[in-house]
Amino acid sequence: MSVKRALVASTVMAAMLLATACGGGGKSAGQTENGEKGQPSAPDITKTPAELNFFTMAGDTDEVFNERFGNSIRKKFPNYKINYIRAQKGSTLPELLAAGTTIDIYYDSIGNFSEGLLVNKLEYDLSELIKKNSVDLNRFEPTVVDAMKQISGGKMYGLPVYTNNLALFYNKAVFDKFGVPYPKDGMTWDETLEIARKLNRTDGDKQYIGLAVSGSHMLRMNQFSLPYVDMQTDKPTIQNEKWRRLYQATIIDPAQDAGYKAKITELKNALPYRDALTKDQNLGMFVFLSQMPFTVPEMKTMNWEMVSLPTFKELPNVGSQSYPSYFTITSLSKSKEAAMEVLKYLISDEYQMEISRKGTMPVLKNEAVQKAYAQDTEYKNKNFASVFYNKFAPISPKTIYDVAVEKTYTKDIGLIAKGEIDINTAFRNAEEAAVKAIAEAKNK
Repeated sequence: MSVKRALVASTVMAAMLLATACGGGGKSAGQTENGEKGQPSAPDITKTPAELNFFTMAGDTDEVFNERFGNSIRKKFPNYKINYIRAQKGSTLPELLAAGTTIDIYYDSIGNFSEGLLVNKLEYDLSELIKKNSVDLNRFEPTVVDAMKQISGGKMYGLPVYTNNLALFYNKAVFDKFGVPYPKDGMTWDETLEIARKLNRTDGDKQYIGLAVSGSHMLRMNQFSLPYVDMQTDKPTIQNEKWRRLYQATIIDPAQDAGYKAKITELKNALPYRDALTKDQNLGMFVFLSQMPFTVPEMKTMNWEMVSLPTFKELPNVGSQSYPSYFTITSLSKSKEAAMEVLKYLISDEYQMEISRKGTMPVLKNEAVQKAYAQDTEYKNKNFASVFYNKFAPISPKTIYDVAVEKTYTKDIGLIAKGEIDINTAFRNAEEAAVKAIAEAKNK
């Protein structure tokens, strides 16, 4: 009997050793190294079907949405159904919300983000999802994160995906015609004005203009980081002396020429704009968004180049503010985890490199991603490095009143440039109109 028991024991021991060797220690599913039961691994959310509705107040066409975002997202997440709802009559944001339509991902530029998200009470703090998904905010250009924290009251209502800044575009044919040297990166406003004066001239029946800026963008993305409205008092800031400095250098000083003023009159008291540069081709230099070559078809018909935005002497190497567009998950979404996977992809090195090469300005500090900007476009040999030449100015604090107040700041901009309204009177008028606009917004 003792021999039989010994044979049985040795057989059991051999079986146990075999199980240990084959089973990596003999742990059961979900068991930890010390023998305790652990949590089963979470399912891959990207493998689970989900439906996500995107919306922006910008009103992008389906083609634009798909080219910039939709096609790439669908390829990355084949299990997700991606819908884009275009903002138009019958599908404005208030109409959609009234009809019970769920918006999962809302996106917009910083100028409209607050008005769309906060006014409609769609905000959702992404902080926990950011932490849970180990999203490193230090990868971004710092000002775009700081601006979102300001909008969110210290939270994070959105993540930046792409941006813009201001650059100086110039028509080489105008410079060549009058034998004037081309602008360079790193110029000041004073140096740029000296060049502009040499281009303010009449040739035959054609009036040439040296320099113009997009007034609304120049104010909105100003280098002094001035807000339109004081966050603490809800009062307009137009009487700040730095506003006077900005108007003087970028709007009034370039227009001190009789022919220039006549052109403003011809334009019904508006400043020369894009068409003067690209269609009429009687404008030497124009300050506009860095994305202009990819949004204005007429750029194909002219011999153009670009340099960094001129700087103020008191703010050396400080360019315009960044003008980011943010993507967020709304409070209405029932698919927040899936939506967060999409946001993580949109801020990944992979996607940021893709859009950068196609000519959309990335939001990452990644030097390789920045150097790739516009390299897959027909304009790859242009001076796109100029958009990263200066430091970004801090993004000015944003309020829900900015859109209305900006209209009061730019209303008489042509008359100011011509000198038909002195700047003191213009600023008083703008202040009164802004106070009224803020009050009306509060009473809605």
